[in-house]
Amino acid sequence: MSPSLASNRAAQPAVDERGPRKMMKAIAVFPGRPGSVHLAELPMPSVTDIPGGRGVLVRILRVGVDGTDKEINAAEYGEAPEGSPFLVLGHESFGVVEEVGARVTEVMAGDYVVATVRRPGMSIYDRIGTSDMTTDDVYFERGISRRHGFLTEHYVEDPEFLVKVPQGLGDVGVLLEPTTVVEKGIAQAFEIQRRLRVWRPRKAAVIGAGTIGLLATLALRLRGVEVTTFAKQPRPYLNSDLVETLRARYASAAEGSFLDVAAKYGPFDLIFEASGFAPLVFDAMQALAKNGVLVLSSVTGSDHKVEVPADRINLSFVLGNKVMVGTVNANREYFETGVKDLSQAALEYPGWLNRLLTHPVKGLENYRQLFDYLEHGQGVIKVFCQVAQD
Repeated sequence: MSPSLASNRAAQPAVDERGPRKMMKAIAVFPGRPGSVHLAELPMPSVTDIPGGRGVLVRILRVGVDGTDKEINAAEYGEAPEGSPFLVLGHESFGVVEEVGARVTEVMAGDYVVATVRRPGMSIYDRIGTSDMTTDDVYFERGISRRHGFLTEHYVEDPEFLVKVPQGLGDVGVLLEPTTVVEKGIAQAFEIQRRLRVWRPRKAAVIGAGTIGLLATLALRLRGVEVTTFAKQPRPYLNSDLVETLRARYASAAEGSFLDVAAKYGPFDLIFEASGFAPLVFDAMQALAKNGVLVLSSVTGSDHKVEVPADRINLSFVLGNKVMVGTVNANREYFETGVKDLSQAALEYPGWLNRLLTHPVKGLENYRQLFDYLEHGQGVIKVFCQVAQD
């Protein structure tokens, strides 16, 4: 056994009132220590860990990884659970129910499930089921902040935080969590524009053609919106092919700036920004139609500085009744909407979702390959760990 495994075993309680527990592998980091990703061990959970007969034991099948996991490993953020020296990574889960407690009726053994990520805190928003809108400074997110994630073999959860996935989506269920970021952003745009009584966006732009950008293009096309997806790389390549398969328009930076594209195909009623490059936000603000909504989904940690036509942007927002809103994390509502959209996509565009799953890694022990793909992978759309077979 490696020294790291031995030390992690010692850090975890191996016995409880029910006697010794089997140990399981997990991919973890020591928050605040850059490059500390390692293979750890945890005690195997039990349905009795959740009180009142409400436990659900889930066997992990696949877990997606993304920039969040890379940034936590770089010590940009992340907090370990109280009493643990490490944080188990992974917030994009997909698994199968193995056992349920006596008072669980929502799911049964054999069901596919995805777990939501945020857990309730103390604010009023947490108490009404919208913990993604919490005002607490201390928050709890699986695999991110103060709660272990899903890059392990099993987890146990209350069914309140589990969303059933149809059997027909078994191959692509790991895409549900990133889909919820898109679902929330689009839903918030429509919710905001209820003030207009009638708001039917005809033209939309998506900035970025990574996982989130492609899923945003999909969601908007499923709603019948004309979409222009703007990204850096010129066509043809897989991402542009995926956009055009949806009968959306792909435009690259090689053809001109985003403002050039907007002059040709815009202005846009809705813009979904998912590029990870903050200066494009200010171009998007200028490409927005009257009564338009700009949804920001990128979490950026650099220090870019740009000159912008501030007065022009301000005037157009004021006179044009425009809105800019951020979206991150999601509550159960958006997971359930995501299931519906993924189901519709599987019917309308057979095989499209599978093509997003570009970089599989088999087994938790190959965690270094996961991060190598995140850092240096060519043609990456979605990296995921195949933890177990169904």
